[in-house]
Amino acid sequence: MIIIMLGAQGTGKGTMAGYLVAGLGIPQISTGDIFRANIQNQTELGIEADKYISKGELVPDSITVPMVANRLEEEDCQDGAILDGFPRTIEQAESLKEILAKKDKKVDLVINLTTPREEIIDRMVTRRVCPNCKATFNTKLCPPKVEGICDNCGTALVQRDDDKDPKAIEKRLQIYEEKTMPLVEYYQKEGVLRTEFISTSINRLAKEASEEILAELKK
Repeated sequence: MIIIMLGAQGTGKGTMAGYLVAGLGIPQISTGDIFRANIQNQTELGIEADKYISKGELVPDSITVPMVANRLEEEDCQDGAILDGFPRTIEQAESLKEILAKKDKKVDLVINLTTPREEIIDRMVTRRVCPNCKATFNTKLCPPKVEGICDNCGTALVQRDDDKDPKAIEKRLQIYEEKTMPLVEYYQKEGVLRTEFISTSINRLAKEASEEILAELKK
């Protein structure tokens, strides 16, 4: 099963993907995690990607698409994968369609998460991540049991550099709206889109939505 997570940064895509990974037994493919690892290790890919990421811009398809294609060839993806952060554009969606068609696969479900803008910014500023196991926490919504420490592996949590500046977050949201929102219409026409409104205002977060989705997928 191939699942795509859509939604602006801070809507809970990573959190929901984590629940789906545990429930379905397929890996999560996050281009963001791959880019950050390459930047940290100063690989050729990381150096090129950082030129765009540091400006809050999208990484070109010439870097991103082959990376995703290679990742989908790995053994742990034979039963499917959850894509988080890809595709971001119609062009990438078409590329993914071609990649999957060669493997006699297709996109089975696209989960589109929506959250009020002011809530997104607050979530991102208060988000903390584990650099070891990639678990995500929030100092307000889902804090770790021990402040600053990952519940899963005991590693000290960190705040991403791109989560510290509200102005940079605003720019990323603007880029998302311009470049990625058309994917909602694209996958709606494909008949695989499911939109979930995630907000504290209705007491519905990624955990609750994930439980419902998993129950339906396992019927």
